[in-house]
Amino acid sequence: MTAARRTRPVTIVVAAGGTGGHLYPALAVADEIRRTHPDARIVFTGSKGKIESRVPPSRGYEFQPIWSGGFRRRLSAGTFLFPVKTVVAFLQSIVLLLRVKPDAVFGGGGYVSGPVVLAAAFLLIPTIIQEQNSIPGATTKMLSRVATEVHVTFEETMRHLPSRKNVFLTGNPTRAELETADRAEGAALFGFSPERTTLLVFGGSLGAHRINTAVRGALDGLAARSVQCIWQTGEKDADEIHAAVKGRNGVAVCPFIERMELAYAASDLVLCRAGATTLAELTRTGKPAILVPYPYAAADHQTHNARVLSDGGAAVMIPDRDLDERLAGVLFPLLDNPARREEMSRKAKTFGKPNAARTLAAALLKRIDGGGGRQDGT
Repeated sequence: MTAARRTRPVTIVVAAGGTGGHLYPALAVADEIRRTHPDARIVFTGSKGKIESRVPPSRGYEFQPIWSGGFRRRLSAGTFLFPVKTVVAFLQSIVLLLRVKPDAVFGGGGYVSGPVVLAAAFLLIPTIIQEQNSIPGATTKMLSRVATEVHVTFEETMRHLPSRKNVFLTGNPTRAELETADRAEGAALFGFSPERTTLLVFGGSLGAHRINTAVRGALDGLAARSVQCIWQTGEKDADEIHAAVKGRNGVAVCPFIERMELAYAASDLVLCRAGATTLAELTRTGKPAILVPYPYAAADHQTHNARVLSDGGAAVMIPDRDLDERLAGVLFPLLDNPARREEMSRKAKTFGKPNAARTLAAALLKRIDGGGGRQDGT
């Protein structure tokens, strides 16, 4: 199908979510498609009550749910429900795709992608999947056998896939507003001064109790330096942290930050986990970071991710088990040394791939305009 024969807008289904690490790269691709095709219909799908059901609609995208869920390695009721969920999600995906009639399907990794991409392959709809991490998960390995194209962030990922056919090294998509967000606007959002040094703390979209606990122990040191702190705690720790900082000035506690681009813009140093999407955002914004890899990530991929930046001088890595003992000795010297932070910022930007979203959007549109998409009326 060529663009000249098209009688309806481009229609794409996006399966991504569960965590911000899977959702936000997909949003970056969707934003890029919408930039070049303003009339495109982009439908996100995933689980009710998860991040994908909230954030895309807030940005003007359609959301249609399916019953999806990841495999639980620990024995529980969810373990026994997993096969049932998988079958139901696949059948729901078939119905969704027949109803929406997309020209292509984009899978952003994680369990949400599985049934939708499999259903699209069954219906002969072009599919592109994207893997953020250096070591691909089980879903990506499975889908790579049926997807039209597979796009990866790290060259190492290719060695872990069943085949290198139609596999492309693209980088991890990030949103353009990360580079254009204004520091003064970001500071104002959190009630801060743009002139004061600001620390951004987060543990991913769901929070990280370990990081929260360590930061509580550093609050007096931050106050002594007049350092402002933007702190995404996650829902579970939010009430406890709110109580702990009551009466303190210069600490903004948020269970979840919707406008993450403004949080980055307002910050001078970031303390966070080392998921691939977080690292892509850090390198696009050029933010110096203290990285605390999540120790239970599959194949310890966050440690590998963090080591790439720490070896390159763009970040300092602290193992999770050492965080309480080492945080003060790393955090405060960095806050006291603007010149070192500036050097880390410069090195961080050398790792960035700001065109990844544009490349993936172009790949999807090429598959549609090149003859793989649905014809009207089919």
